[in-house]
Amino acid sequence: MKDKKSLLYVQTSDAPERQYSPLVLAQTAKAMDLHPIVYYLGAGLKVLRPGEAEKIKLGSFPSVAEMIRKTIDLGIEIYVCEASKQMLGWEKVDLIPGVKIVGAATLNDLALDADATMWF
Repeated sequence: MKDKKSLLYVQTSDAPERQYSPLVLAQTAKAMDLHPIVYYLGAGLKVLRPGEAEKIKLGSFPSVAEMIRKTIDLGIEIYVCEASKQMLGWEKVDLIPGVKIVGAATLNDLALDADATMWF
């Protein structure tokens, strides 16, 4: 996918006010014909449990659940760190449909391949 500029957005937080930026920026990058990827790490995974993102809605924005669904529907990949699941003590946990669980090395590879990386 190196024919398009690649942007990697890494979400490390479960704080409600930090949920929108990577999703808005990824959707905007897609509209700009760039290749965005969103990667959830650490406490950021908590938002991906069914029902959690629906609870977050700030200002006039749609809920975070709606933003995540739109991101996935646009064909933007959302990756989830397997090691972070283990860190949170989640052996078996349901996450929202459409996210992909990957190994920690994937983040390193994505960061090396990205034209820019932003952390939230």
